[in-house]
Amino acid sequence: MAKKVVIGMSGGVDSSVAAYLLKKQGYDVVGVTMQIWQDEEIAVQEENGGCCGLSAVDDARRVAQKLDIPYYVMNFKKEFKENVIDYFIREYLEARTPNPCIACNRYVKWEALLKRSLEIGADYIATGHYARIKKLPNGRFTLQQSAALAKDQTYALYNLTQEQLSHTLMPAGEYTKEEIRKIAEEAGIPVANKPDSQEICFVQDNDYAKYIENTTGQKLPEGNFVDLEGNVLGKHKGIIHYTIGQRKGLGLAMGRPVFVVDIRKDTNEVVIGDNADVFAKGLIADKVNFMSIPSLEGEMRVRAKVRYNHRGADCTIRMIGEDKMECIFDEPQRAITPGQAVVFYEEDYVVGGACIICSIHPDNPSIT
Repeated sequence: MAKKVVIGMSGGVDSSVAAYLLKKQGYDVVGVTMQIWQDEEIAVQEENGGCCGLSAVDDARRVAQKLDIPYYVMNFKKEFKENVIDYFIREYLEARTPNPCIACNRYVKWEALLKRSLEIGADYIATGHYARIKKLPNGRFTLQQSAALAKDQTYALYNLTQEQLSHTLMPAGEYTKEEIRKIAEEAGIPVANKPDSQEICFVQDNDYAKYIENTTGQKLPEGNFVDLEGNVLGKHKGIIHYTIGQRKGLGLAMGRPVFVVDIRKDTNEVVIGDNADVFAKGLIADKVNFMSIPSLEGEMRVRAKVRYNHRGADCTIRMIGEDKMECIFDEPQRAITPGQAVVFYEEDYVVGGACIICSIHPDNPSIT
């Protein structure tokens, strides 16, 4: 009897081809689109589109019909609001820069979808992510970077559990984007040339601050821009408008390029410095999730990525508490940002990852 797999279908080419490949491999495939939009008007949903809007449902349904697989829309609005939107707003208000896609992957696309899928008798869930799942000789499951390194999505998936990985298939990880589109064209899949979705799906125009203010009904107070010595340089619009390393949109006439190097919630200050001040030697992180290893004893040499498009840098990691770790880079890294993930690699396998608490600036202890 064929193994049953529920595949999350976004209406895009990656998940559509993943469904096609799984059916071709002999799986009993069921397509599902996760309804995550809250109570926006229909017009707003259609305008936004994104990975889970109304247009996504229409496209996914057409693909499912073409592939002759059952298709359903599942309501995950509650899970999405609690685990993604509320978290997103809370982090910005705490002067941190969240990564909602990581939260969505962990708690909605996997935890909630996997739970429901297992309840209806599925053996696996699947997605169109560019990553590969491997079982190592030590018995643990981990992620291996995609064959399409430029599209690799392992960074955003570091927080998946062993249980989730053991019940997941990611067929797109073995192909490049060009190969995926070619497969779609040859198979007659209707979305073969559909553009990739960009930005955060629930934020219009990429204006995070406006979204937070509209959703919470509160406008954050203005505060001071200060330099590293605490001298006032001007007024900022509210801390949610800024992130570490930002240069544009500061509205400061300094006569030279300046950057956000720290955001202080307690004093409502945004600290400004030169480009050199944005670099840090290391970081402290918590909420640790190991993949390829069960735990970390002593020190370990790895390559770490501090944001999605970071190339990665050699470093040494060690635990400094039950759920807290230190990462020291061989060379200082730019814009290490509280709230973002740091993900560790050994060759092209994910060792694990954690959530950045603060950067380490031995030369500038005034920067947190």
